[in-house]
Amino acid sequence: MVLGPQGSGKGTQAKKISATYGLPHVSSGDLYREAIARGTDLGKQVEPILAAGHLVPDEITIPLIRDRLDRGDTIPGFILDGYPRNLAQAEALDEMLAEVGRSLDIVFEFQVPDRHQLIERLLKRAAEEGRPDDTPEVIQRRLDTYDRETAPLVEYYRTSRGNVVGIHADRTVEEVFHEIEQSLSAVEARA
Repeated sequence: MVLGPQGSGKGTQAKKISATYGLPHVSSGDLYREAIARGTDLGKQVEPILAAGHLVPDEITIPLIRDRLDRGDTIPGFILDGYPRNLAQAEALDEMLAEVGRSLDIVFEFQVPDRHQLIERLLKRAAEEGRPDDTPEVIQRRLDTYDRETAPLVEYYRTSRGNVVGIHADRTVEEVFHEIEQSLSAVEARA
């Protein structure tokens, strides 16, 4: 699982982990954007929520993730990106994983101390990817929501699992991935 504020490189690194280790990248944001692009009922429901910079309610997100984790390709493992976003979702994830006898091997905490760097990354991504929901106001709202609702999950996993690894995500993509690979090698060695 990757945790960190928007713009910290979670998606980029999750995709690299997925490609390198052959594990599916499960991204709540990608699932939402796919539903919006396809014009599904879910997409129509979440589009205004995301455009306003708010979290999609748990009653929508939890079943969406449960459905994705129920697919056979996640049996060998998976990379969670953008989920959980709050304590209720973390507890729901614990229940889901317990039901199928699985666990989270490692939780990466992407650390970027400079907020301006995050905002610059997000504005650049918005321009490159044409994300109309990434305006400066929405970005700030998302970062505030991260601080309030998602950042406490780092301590939740640290105290309940002891499997949190801090990643210095304010460096190049290659440097960050090298640190991730070292951490994953250490987990594999203990297994």
